[in-house]
Amino acid sequence: MKRRVCLCAALAMLPVVAQAQPAGRQSRVAVLSGSTPDANVRRNMVEPFNRGLRELGYVDGHNIRIDYRWSEGRPDRLPGLLAELLQLQPDVLVTSGPRPSELAKSATRSIPIVALAVNDPVLTGLAESLARPGGNMTGISSWGGELVARRLQLLKDLVPAVRRYAVLTNPITASSGELTTFLAGYARTMGVDIRLYEASEPGAFEPAFAAMERDQVGAVLVLADATFYLHRARLAELCTSRRLPSVWGGREYLEGGGLASFQSDFAAIFHRGAALVDKILKGAKAGEMPFERASKLELVVNRKAARALGITVPAAVLVAADEVID
Repeated sequence: MKRRVCLCAALAMLPVVAQAQPAGRQSRVAVLSGSTPDANVRRNMVEPFNRGLRELGYVDGHNIRIDYRWSEGRPDRLPGLLAELLQLQPDVLVTSGPRPSELAKSATRSIPIVALAVNDPVLTGLAESLARPGGNMTGISSWGGELVARRLQLLKDLVPAVRRYAVLTNPITASSGELTTFLAGYARTMGVDIRLYEASEPGAFEPAFAAMERDQVGAVLVLADATFYLHRARLAELCTSRRLPSVWGGREYLEGGGLASFQSDFAAIFHRGAALVDKILKGAKAGEMPFERASKLELVVNRKAARALGITVPAAVLVAADEVID
C-alpha cells in the first residue's frame, strides 16, 4: 500500500471550444447531495468547491449563484430536492455521490451534469466510456470497486487471522447485485469468506449486526453512505460492542471509534469539480469531457481504537498512513 496514490485524469482532455459568458450575466450552479451540511461536509465539500470557483474568478452572489440542497441522509428526499433544483434552470447541476447522480441522469438530458464522488461511471451506467461519456454528464470517480478491494486488503492486513468478513451497505444507494459479484471475486483472490449485509435505515442496523454475530464474522467493512455518515456514531458503537475491527470510507467515520479509513480525498475531488463547472460555463459540452478519477487516496488509522480492540497495527500500515489517530 502506498502512502499516496496519484493518477492523472482518466484520459487527456479532448479539445473543446470555450466561449466566455456574456458580460454581466450571472451563472447559476445547483448542487445536490445526500449528506448533511455539517462542519465536516463543509470542510471537505462546500469550502473546496467554493474556493475552486473563486480561484477561477467566480464570486457567489456576484457573477455566479450557487444553490445547495441536502437530503440529510434520507434518500427518499432526493427526488423532490432534485425537482426543486431543476425548476431553477441552472446552467450546471453538480451531484455528490452515486444516488444523486443516477437520479439526475434520469431526470434531465439538457442541463449539463458534473457528477462527483461516484463509483465506476461506465459500470454504473453514468457514462458510455471514460474518454467520451456521452449525453450531458461528466465528473470525477472516487474509484468504486477498486477502492472496495483496497479496503478489504487493508482489513486483512490489520487482522490477518480473520477468515470471515462482513460488508455493510445501504441497498438504496448501492447496487447489491454488483457488490455481490465483486465480493465473490475478491473472496476467491484473498482466500477468505466475505458476506454482504444490508441496512437502509437506522432501525436495520441492529438486525444486521446481530446477523453478523450469528455468522461469526471477525471484521467489517462499512461502505461510505450518507445515511451511515449521519448515524456513524451508532454504527461505530455496534462495531465496538461486538469487538469487530472496522474499516470505513472517510476519516470522519472514525470519530465514533472505527479502526481505519481508506478513501479518496473528497476535498481534492470537489476543488477539481469547480474546474469542470468552469469549462462547461465557458462552452464545453459535458458529454465530451472525459470522466476523471480521484487523484489522491488517504489512509487514516485509529490507534486508540486498535488498543481498545487489543489489536497491534502492523508497522507497514502505520508507515503508509497519512494520519494516525492516537
